[in-house]
Amino acid sequence: MVALSLVIAGLVVVIDQVIKYFVAMYLPQAGVVTAIPHLLDLNYVENRGVAFGMFENMRWIFVALTSVIIVILLYIIIFKKIKSKMFLISSALIIGGGIGNLIDRVLYGYVIDYLQLSFFSPVCNFADYAVTVGTVLLVIYLLFMSDSSKKENKVEHS
Repeated sequence: MVALSLVIAGLVVVIDQVIKYFVAMYLPQAGVVTAIPHLLDLNYVENRGVAFGMFENMRWIFVALTSVIIVILLYIIIFKKIKSKMFLISSALIIGGGIGNLIDRVLYGYVIDYLQLSFFSPVCNFADYAVTVGTVLLVIYLLFMSDSSKKENKVEHS
């Protein structure tokens, strides 16, 4: 199962970087392109901050912070022998998305964003959504499915 989570993380990185390559090659010249009317636009943005462009120009702090989170999750996956599929998949999504955006920050000094939903104005990318979905799943796992949450529930109901 550990190998599968590492494969998932790797696939997220590859998919993210392939999409960003094509976005960087073709989208800046095209401007905003409507992919699904009233729902999804493609819009090339060089994001020098983090979520929603906050904390702009703190590149190396984000490189360091992202690297630490990735290393911690990899350590837990490889050495702590957690068997939960939900934990492993959520961690894989966070690791893969983190590495995808880390590559951009290190190579270009910014993250390439391109997905703009009509109901969510910030422009994001595939890696951002992988990290977001992974984080939501990880929180659900930690709150409701992990051994520590089960122990807390037993104590409360006793």
